[in-house]
Amino acid sequence: MNRINELFLRKQENILSIYFTAGFPTLDDTVPILKLLEESNVDLVEIGMPYSDPVADGPTIQESNQAALNNGMSIKCLFEQLADIRDKVDIPIILMGYLNPIMQYGVEDFSKKCFQIGIDGLIIPDLPMHEYSNHYKAIFDRDHLSNIFLITPQTPTDRIIEIDRMTEGFIYMVSSASITGAKGSINKEQVQYFERVNQMGLKNPRLIGFGISNKVTFETACQYASGAIIGSAFVKLISGSSSLNKDIRSFVSSIRTESNPK
Repeated sequence: MNRINELFLRKQENILSIYFTAGFPTLDDTVPILKLLEESNVDLVEIGMPYSDPVADGPTIQESNQAALNNGMSIKCLFEQLADIRDKVDIPIILMGYLNPIMQYGVEDFSKKCFQIGIDGLIIPDLPMHEYSNHYKAIFDRDHLSNIFLITPQTPTDRIIEIDRMTEGFIYMVSSASITGAKGSINKEQVQYFERVNQMGLKNPRLIGFGISNKVTFETACQYASGAIIGSAFVKLISGSSSLNKDIRSFVSSIRTESNPK
């Protein structure tokens, strides 16, 4: 059982996941940020592997991707940075990225390296489910990698059921049919979508992402799922930070305040 499954067995609500882009703001910030997030009581971390065309992401994360590439970040560099990460960090780590760079690296080699390092899961937004089932699932299963699928308000019911069947770990509920980006609130249509999915009786837990940016949106999301993922708001924070140590601890504390984590 990998760390993602262990987390959801241990904790069923108020799970906080943070996304950040590897190699941003500077090339060597990846591991220090990971350590600070664990020390700040984050449950799960999603590290973005920079790509020149991150189609699912909004301007903030797109800019961080380009900056990280300009800094010299690559999958090879990221693996080198994370080589001994399990001596330093215990929380689950998910790599988020697009299929093209993974294929260029070599899917078999990529998967094996993830296993060697201690990566727990992958989010590959442009990997079709049938391609995953036919060509990648056996490889990822061998290396104990959970492949996390995304669903949106437009995802048909039968596809959600199939995703639930194929999932090991959790389902990433995209809060709206848009690119990533911080929002100040969650609207009625989004709540209706969350409630509709909850009524489906899925076997896997869900985390809500896209538009989660502060304590209010985090707590609202936690009413309808096991927790939430914060991305753009955190990337924006670190992009302008003069003290990652202070600002990361303060940011996570502001989300956690009064959210009663178990």
